[in-house]
Amino acid sequence: MIQLFYYPSNASMAPHVLLREIGAPFELRLVDKDQNEHKSADYLKLNPNGLIPVLVDGDLVLYECAAICLHLADTHPEAKLAPALGTPARAQMYKWLIWMTNTLQATLLGYFYPDRAVNPGNTEGAAQVKAQAEAKVASLLEQLDAQLASSGGPWLLGADYSLTDAYALMLCRWTRNMARPARSYAHIGPYLQRLLERPAVKEMLAVEQLPQPWL
Repeated sequence: MIQLFYYPSNASMAPHVLLREIGAPFELRLVDKDQNEHKSADYLKLNPNGLIPVLVDGDLVLYECAAICLHLADTHPEAKLAPALGTPARAQMYKWLIWMTNTLQATLLGYFYPDRAVNPGNTEGAAQVKAQAEAKVASLLEQLDAQLASSGGPWLLGADYSLTDAYALMLCRWTRNMARPARSYAHIGPYLQRLLERPAVKEMLAVEQLPQPWL
């Protein structure tokens, strides 16, 4: 059985949603970050970076959220979580997934962990890093909003739901306490409400016991 090592509202959220979209049996394994279990010797054997999530699928041990999402889509084609290989739509999916993980998510990490970019004790510098990251996130969300305005359908890639939508939901949630959260954008706001109506998302929210506001 597939195992997903997760922590509520962490980067495991997107693959958690996709597993519920797929409907195949899987087991959730909580990694308690509050107890530093993600830095334990046992967990570091799964992911030497000490980051969540990890997916175990038979003999395969996989980390990196985007890689896990792609693996789930490729091994469960019946769920139609990705466009067909070799198509322009598939290329667009790669573009937006990599943009989310390498650009938007990376900028969000600067907002949440600004102290990593400055010397220890440099609180003023950390505050500047955080403010700059938040401003950059706002401009990136404008790109996401423009894509939704032009996609020609209710989802990020257009008419068909894909793994990019689960990933976008996760990252948009992380902006919920910013001065200009994702939900405040003209096209992202209704898009997020559509995502909240999906049974897989409702199940994920219930199981992870996430408090309001969800987005």
